[in-house]
Amino acid sequence: MALQPAAGAKDLNPRQVETNRQLTERLASAYRLWGYDEVSPPRVERLATLMAGGAIDSSDIVRLVADDPLGLRPEMTASIARAACTRFADRQRPLRLWASGTVFRTRSADEGGQSIEENLQSGVELFGVSGSEAEMELLSLLMASILTLGLQANQKPRLLLGHTALMDLVLRPFSGAKRDQIRTALIDFDRLAIESFDLAEDEKTGLLSLMACRGTPEQVLKQLPSLCGDCGEQPVFDELRRLCAHLATAAQDQAVTIQLDPTFQPHFELYTGLVFQLVCEGRSSPVVIARGGRYDDLVRRCGAPDDRAFGVGFSLAIDPIRELISDVDADKKQDADVLVAFSTASNLESAMDRQRGWHQQGHTAVMALHPLLSKKEAEHLAQVQGGLQLDWVDP
Repeated sequence: MALQPAAGAKDLNPRQVETNRQLTERLASAYRLWGYDEVSPPRVERLATLMAGGAIDSSDIVRLVADDPLGLRPEMTASIARAACTRFADRQRPLRLWASGTVFRTRSADEGGQSIEENLQSGVELFGVSGSEAEMELLSLLMASILTLGLQANQKPRLLLGHTALMDLVLRPFSGAKRDQIRTALIDFDRLAIESFDLAEDEKTGLLSLMACRGTPEQVLKQLPSLCGDCGEQPVFDELRRLCAHLATAAQDQAVTIQLDPTFQPHFELYTGLVFQLVCEGRSSPVVIARGGRYDDLVRRCGAPDDRAFGVGFSLAIDPIRELISDVDADKKQDADVLVAFSTASNLESAMDRQRGWHQQGHTAVMALHPLLSKKEAEHLAQVQGGLQLDWVDP
């Protein structure tokens, strides 16, 4: 019998489980205030749904042995989008939904072969809004959500923004395989690849300058027109200015830095519009705790008519957040935690009646299931079990 979990799977201790529960409940309280309804997408889906029309590579999906091509969800957006376009197709738009649950991905293990990555996520999806108002609500809700988590200034939270329209402007002079190669190099921040491409020197210089063009939205949007071949003002520039101006106050209050990067694109190619990540400084390296964006093409592929094929959403990664947050109260016992213990002159039935009384008062009370020889022994047991209050039953 194997005594270790599968590579990538996790055994969580009670404190971690309780912290995860507290975090998801804090986030859920924020979602509900904004009018979002909870849904529960299935963990198992058809591969065609999980791949989101080719946006997610099949190698990222944990496949199941079954007659149908099935897999475990690597994220929840595709499943919720499918439900929004089928079971919830007749519901009024905007349609606001949230969900929390475990997601699974495959990765290459250090010792070779494949392992499963298992993570707890919580997030929201907003369907049916075509304009930038959807992004304004989404990122405002993100700011409200992270406020409930109690991030600290020394964790240096940074909201990294990108937009597929910005990347299209950058890549406009190129075509075919060269365009794809340049796109990959820019996303990977691979200066050596750019320098090795068969391009004119001014093209290489321009791409390298774009790679360094990241910072405050005001600075980046001022530089972009000249770096993108004198493209002039674009509608996406105004959209981003409006969005960032709207977020400025909340970001300042929560010590969140907003950074615009024209070459930023996420791992999953779900998005066609705004994309973003929220990054914090971890103990040893930066940690991505949230990601999201606009995914109209996915909603369209799920069968929504053109006048309803709009979707935006984000997900928060609970496990990394749990490691970042030090002030969650999961490790603190309730003030009235009680150990009910009984002497050899009493019995278990009497002690359980006393325990029931504590429960009726709303207090946590646990039993010592065997009689103890003295109150001193019971006091010692209460202390070693976490400093519990002792209720000694001795007639």
